Amino acid sequence: MVQISRADFEEAVNDALDSLPEEVAAEIARANVVILVEEEPEDREHGKELLGLYVGVPLDKRSTFQGYVEPDRILIFRGPLQRITRSREQLVRQIAVTVMHELGHLFGLSDARLHELGWG
Repeated sequence: MVQISRADFEEAVNDALDSLPEEVAAEIARANVVILVEEEPEDREHGKELLGLYVGVPLDKRSTFQGYVEPDRILIFRGPLQRITRSREQLVRQIAVTVMHELGHLFGLSDARLHELGWG
């Protein structure tokens, strides 16, 4: 298990976002989505650690007739990510993978497709 400060963890999340191509980052900015760091998920998924969660309507399922809606949320869970890693480098890499995985859901990609792309 690796532990880093919340500030360092949030910085690793921001670094993952900063690594995105400009066009992708611009699309995310237009998507009405907020990316949050949470300590722990509310529920555990079938006894395994939940590392991140996308809550919202994927871009490919949205309608122009939806009107005002709250922002979609991407939650990155600090506790589980720290528990499953053994080094700071591994943690930073897993944070990036988790951020990309949840962003993939924003763009409508399935878990299976994300695993194929290496963002599982």
